[in-house]
Amino acid sequence: MRIQEFVIAGDAAGPYGITIGPDRAVWVTLTHSGEIARVGHDGGIDVIDLGAPAAQPSVITTGPDGALWFTRTGDDRIGRLTPDGQRSDFPVPTGGAGPYGITAGGDGALWFTEMHTDRIGRITVDGTVTEFELPVDKAFAAAITAGPDDAVWCALNQANAIGRIGADGAVSVFDLPTPGAAPVGITSDGEALWFAEIGAGQIGRITPAGTIDEFPLADRAARPHAVAAAGPGDVWFTEWGANRIGHVRGDGTVTGWDLPTPRSEPHGLAVDPDGVVWAALEIGRLVRVQP
Repeated sequence: MRIQEFVIAGDAAGPYGITIGPDRAVWVTLTHSGEIARVGHDGGIDVIDLGAPAAQPSVITTGPDGALWFTRTGDDRIGRLTPDGQRSDFPVPTGGAGPYGITAGGDGALWFTEMHTDRIGRITVDGTVTEFELPVDKAFAAAITAGPDDAVWCALNQANAIGRIGADGAVSVFDLPTPGAAPVGITSDGEALWFAEIGAGQIGRITPAGTIDEFPLADRAARPHAVAAAGPGDVWFTEWGANRIGHVRGDGTVTGWDLPTPRSEPHGLAVDPDGVVWAALEIGRLVRVQP
């Protein structure tokens, strides 16, 4: 296992969300400075200023149109950025929504969570937004991902549940077995959904039929945050509270590796086409993990 860290921004910029773009570069939200960073194959770093310091860009993903789409939690907007740097943004209709998670759905649109208004949003590539109410109060919807069943799935942090939203907006809610699990990150490995239980120190798995398994970490105070799948039963996660990168297999076997810099606060992570794992560190760095 080879682990390398790279400085990509100032200590206070706050690298947070991360994705591999259509250009195979690594794109990172700088949540505290209101910027997006691009790290190319040659190690070159470009920083795009959103022109809104309080935008708080959070989660970022590649859209079906080949652009980067991201949530602006601080000013209730959805941002769009092309690989060549052209940017635009679209308001979320409900004020105070706090958009957070975002993913490309199987229907050619983007889906996002609204943390503060118990809604899931859908935005087309031309900027048309539709909102769907969750059947749970104060759910604090967090990350969202496209599932293997043509639906999108999301972590309902304060409802202690996983939600499923069909293309027609129909919502199903699956309660978690462990009280106070507080799921945050969620991903699909192509067969099931995997999620991080930040409150319980566990990684969970739910099948499209709703069967749930939970895998405890050795350090239950590790505060697992984000998850990303490299393939079926091959899932990586960040341990925000333990300063580690972890891995879980389909049989529940968990391993992990300490990060070089103490208290680096790992947040979002992504797996590139070569199987290399990248994670955003809040201290202004990016970490590269070569399995």
